[in-house]
Amino acid sequence: MNVPRSEHPKPQFERKNWMTLNGDWDFCIDNARSGEARGLHRDFSDYDLRICVPFCPQSKLSGLERKDFMYGVWYHRTVELDGARADGRVVLHIGAADFRTTVYVNGEPVGSHVGGYVSFAFDISQAVHSGTNDIVIFCEDDERNPHIPRGKQSEEYYSHGCDYTRTTGIWQSVWLEFTPKTFIKSFRLFPDLTTNSVTVSAVLAGCSVLIITALYDGREVGDALCASACGTVTVNIPLSETHLWEVGHGRLYDLCLSFGEDEVKSYFGLRNVCMDGYRFLLNGKSVFQRLVLDQGFYPDGIYTAPTDEALHGDVLLSKQLGFNGARLHQKVFEERFLYHCDREGYLVWGEYPNWGLDHTREDAVYTFLPEWTEELERDFNHPSIIGWCPFNETWNVGGRKQFDPFLRLVYRTTKAIDPTRPCIDTSGNYHVETDIYDLHDYEQDVSIFRESLRGFAQEGKLDDHLSDRQSYTPGLPVFYSEYGGIKWAKTTENSATSWGYGNAPRTEEEYKARYKGLTDALLDNPKVFGFCYTQLTDIEQEQNGCYYYDRTPKFDSAFFYEVNSRKAAIED
Repeated sequence: MNVPRSEHPKPQFERKNWMTLNGDWDFCIDNARSGEARGLHRDFSDYDLRICVPFCPQSKLSGLERKDFMYGVWYHRTVELDGARADGRVVLHIGAADFRTTVYVNGEPVGSHVGGYVSFAFDISQAVHSGTNDIVIFCEDDERNPHIPRGKQSEEYYSHGCDYTRTTGIWQSVWLEFTPKTFIKSFRLFPDLTTNSVTVSAVLAGCSVLIITALYDGREVGDALCASACGTVTVNIPLSETHLWEVGHGRLYDLCLSFGEDEVKSYFGLRNVCMDGYRFLLNGKSVFQRLVLDQGFYPDGIYTAPTDEALHGDVLLSKQLGFNGARLHQKVFEERFLYHCDREGYLVWGEYPNWGLDHTREDAVYTFLPEWTEELERDFNHPSIIGWCPFNETWNVGGRKQFDPFLRLVYRTTKAIDPTRPCIDTSGNYHVETDIYDLHDYEQDVSIFRESLRGFAQEGKLDDHLSDRQSYTPGLPVFYSEYGGIKWAKTTENSATSWGYGNAPRTEEEYKARYKGLTDALLDNPKVFGFCYTQLTDIEQEQNGCYYYDRTPKFDSAFFYEVNSRKAAIED
């Protein structure tokens, strides 16, 4: 049987002893959310459909393509376990399921999770047994609920504007992991090129010998041993070889952790990031961030890439156009994607899909903050992530302004959890407390766009069209994190019904002149450290990508590469 997405879902925390649960599951829709009362966690006779996990029921790859709203969905499958596995520690992992998830094993509840975007796991050791086991997963969602972040999922029946097909339930891999009773819970990695070392802070269950080995290209380059380790153990490992993680060059070190009988494989990149005045420094050098907006949608999988190669392919498509990174926009991307970014030396900003959540309410923090902190913890070790952005464009809701203390609390929590990276409080608007002042500007007239930047270049005065609600603090680094969005559809008919920013160019020459003019204005400004062009690919009716939705090119990649890759004024 050809099991979809069968690669290990967590390359930075990989054990050998695991089992994918991707593939066919029994499935039923429960819009009344009465399934537990009707016994759907124990009686499977009402499961009238089959679905291919990890693809959402709205997608073609799921085998269903059910596009309408679904408020409750149930999944069931059986798993055979031998005595050795059933008698040990068994952990059920779900890469992501939108939005509220409850898991039952052999008819008993084993855990629940709130949040639609980040990985979670439950220890199900006490619920499984040797032989056949029933696993049931129930997911609830409501894209119209102001307490639920939906990102770019449409709250209307049809996709519209820059909102697209919804994703309900499971949309990332599901798998079982088998560990000893003494095991490694988690670890944080702190590579430091100034001391040519990596510090490992590991959280352990039980007490045993901890051995950590760092390797590069198969050669051992550092190690540490703790004879009687337990609880939280922090060790520094000097490295005998220096290989920098840089733009376009991942140069990853392998890391092997052994704790008693437990073994985990990981990796890290040796790099430092910081802001210095207006400049973004990578390993002490000014690097201009040539980013593209990547929203991670796929025609056949919606939120889920059809293959691991497709994830890697999006990074390569971006690099082919001269971009050196991406804003991962209004979605928490799966760990396999970040793994490919790590390998390729590709800069990315981690973001949260806050749209749909009413950020004017004080109690919004209870929905937002728990999963945001889970994202920070999950992705902390990825060298490709060079900054965090919890919110995007916090516009008024029902005439009410954003609740500033909410945004300030999230910013400060982010900095407390991860002081190693810069944080943008809310991309574009409205800034409350931030390390970087970023702007979204979709002006399509090149002369007007360039003129709006002239005062900042010459006098440090930023022309912000939202100055009635936010004000620039002189000296803060500046990032144009959305611009462009030039519409170009395949046909005139598509152009009339598609969505993009401003008036679409009439000819290829007009498109290229506009793209080059807008981009040159940012590259030429000595006080701007980066741009993010909207966007990598078309998505459904929004047709302003550099590629069409099927990833075929609109224009010769050499044009984009030449415009994007030339040296910026702020670079060394």
